[in-house]
Amino acid sequence: MKKEPGIAAQIIRQGGEVVVIVLVAAGLQSLWNGHWLGAQAFCLVVLLAAFAKTVFFFVENLQHILMATQDDMPYHRVLGLMGVNMAQITLAFALDYWCLETAEPASFSEINPEWNQAEQVFEFFFFSVLNFSFFGFGDVTPQTIPAKLVTMMEVLLGFFTVIFLLSDFVSLKDSLRIRKPKDD
Repeated sequence: MKKEPGIAAQIIRQGGEVVVIVLVAAGLQSLWNGHWLGAQAFCLVVLLAAFAKTVFFFVENLQHILMATQDDMPYHRVLGLMGVNMAQITLAFALDYWCLETAEPASFSEINPEWNQAEQVFEFFFFSVLNFSFFGFGDVTPQTIPAKLVTMMEVLLGFFTVIFLLSDFVSLKDSLRIRKPKDD
């Protein structure tokens, strides 16, 4: 039986994941600022990075649920893991949206070009949280194909994470638990 990692190891891993998310965004911005790619090519690179992150988070969420099932992890620990994971996801997509807007201004509606980078990142984080939680007030909307595709990836990942994993965790846990044979 595989032993679950300790809390300290999980904190270090998830903290490292946040650092990687920020470094990927910084690398993408450096790529753009270095004028290595045109706007369309850069948006394609951002789209591919968002797809890779989507696959990563999908697999990571699945691993968390399987680990929780196998190790009979307390529900509050699972919620903690998923909460941190959701924060990572919304940050990752917020930075993707910001990269797209940097390359193609007007990729999203209602983003004021006079805002500084911190204001834009905050607005995209707000937009990302609303997408992930399905509130979507509609004050910011994707306008370009890359922006719409990245938004769709986040919504699908949010659906998988929030609806499938969290809302029905208890019954999922029961259905996935390895049944021990009863003694007759």
